[in-house]
Amino acid sequence: MAPKTLVSLPPGVEIRGALDGRASEILTSEALDFFVRLAREFEPTRQRLLTRRVEVQRALDRGERPDFLTETAALRASDWRAPPPPQDLLDRRVEITGPVERKMIINALNSGANVFMADFEDSNAPTWKNQLDGQVNLKDAVRRTITFESPQKTYRLNEKTATLFVRPRGWHLPEKHVWIDGRPVSGALFDFALFFFHNARELVARGTGPYFYLPKMESHREARLWNDVFVFAESEFGLPRGTLRATVLIETILAAFEMDEILFELRDHSVGLNCGRWDYIFSFIKKFRARADCVLPDRDRVGMTQHFLRSYSQLLIQTCHRRGVHAMGGMAAQIPIKDDAAKNERALEKVRADKTREASDGHDGTWVAHPALVGLAKQIFDAHVKGPNQLERMREDVKVDASDLLRVPEGAITSEGLAHDVRVGVQYLAAWLSGNGCVPLYDLMEDAATAEISRAQVWQWIRHGARQDDGRTIERALFASVLDAEMAKLKADGAESRFAPGKLALAAQLFSELSIADEFAEFLTLSAYDQLIANT
Repeated sequence: MAPKTLVSLPPGVEIRGALDGRASEILTSEALDFFVRLAREFEPTRQRLLTRRVEVQRALDRGERPDFLTETAALRASDWRAPPPPQDLLDRRVEITGPVERKMIINALNSGANVFMADFEDSNAPTWKNQLDGQVNLKDAVRRTITFESPQKTYRLNEKTATLFVRPRGWHLPEKHVWIDGRPVSGALFDFALFFFHNARELVARGTGPYFYLPKMESHREARLWNDVFVFAESEFGLPRGTLRATVLIETILAAFEMDEILFELRDHSVGLNCGRWDYIFSFIKKFRARADCVLPDRDRVGMTQHFLRSYSQLLIQTCHRRGVHAMGGMAAQIPIKDDAAKNERALEKVRADKTREASDGHDGTWVAHPALVGLAKQIFDAHVKGPNQLERMREDVKVDASDLLRVPEGAITSEGLAHDVRVGVQYLAAWLSGNGCVPLYDLMEDAATAEISRAQVWQWIRHGARQDDGRTIERALFASVLDAEMAKLKADGAESRFAPGKLALAAQLFSELSIADEFAEFLTLSAYDQLIANT
């Protein structure tokens, strides 16, 4: 059967992907008209903000250091608050995240978590099919008609399900299957507009609302753009201001200096901030890539007890509670280890320690990557959080300045750390190029954020000639030998069969190019996107 196409498109609009299956339910003429008007209204601002990111990076490369903004000091000192959270968002103690895959959506909504964040970003490979199927799946989930058939069982929603949030792509990511006025559109606006168009009124009618997680922002100006988008959408649909609610992931080092300002820009729509810690670590490496004194140790030594991460999480709690919004903790990426009880217990103990620290510090909730961890996380938060949240804990004892947020973590760089970065980065990238953005590797659920850390660390170590604890300097020849050795092990283990044909070799090539390049590539998902859409 030939792929379906729209009878007509708005002037200046081109769709470069097939409309197979139920895709035509999503890309209706009315939905496209809404998206095109929104895109034309806000694309110039998005482009200006992306240009500003480049200018800020140049300043950092010259040695400038981030600090809290002097021009917004009065805003930080004043006592404004965001509106109270809606009733269905008062208690968010456990949130589960995952891609917009049909079975995953059902299992996550049924998991017992308070919130499910359906992810078009880090745990989703943005093929055209994945993006449109994801919108179909969420449309069905909102209307509670979603089912999935496997040879073993039929999956359907329980009577009680988690509250739905959606994470669109970040401002930097394009959607190259749709072009407006001669250029590809914003992936963020594409994801947002289609979900909002098809589901906003339905969600409100069901007693909830269109709720979003907003990723990868680097300044309050970028939050202002999202707020303008929200106001536009609410106005177009005749919805009261504040119907839309959003939690912002603080997952860049620059955003950590502007948490008050970000909440203020979104204040009619704010329901919290989240510690997006894996991307935050990646951002630290990326933003200070030119500095030899900012080289990080092995990835597994950069945990939340390191001073710069602990400072950031406690400042986030203090900031959120002062403004009356939730302070959400970070991701527990562990997954069940079914064939080794002792190893599984050690992994669960790490989760217990992490979630106990978060609840004790004052976080209102936390993230898990697997349904099996929902009960454990909820048990810990139930023990420490007697009400629906901890908004009353002001954490006035927290004193964090710029030097706390910028303190470089200590620890060794090891040969095993280098090898682990290589094997994780290559395999994740191979899975992503195969169309899968959420991958279990070595007892952790890996997504784009952890893969970004892997390749960024290797680039940083090579760039600055970092020395391993065995005395060897990490340079291109050593990296090449490690890559060859790890690829040989993966091939011997049959890894090639776990990915689409040719993707493991392509992933190794791309990982190598990104790691040894003279200039640091801002995002591996940008660098690999053309390869993804050319072959899917």
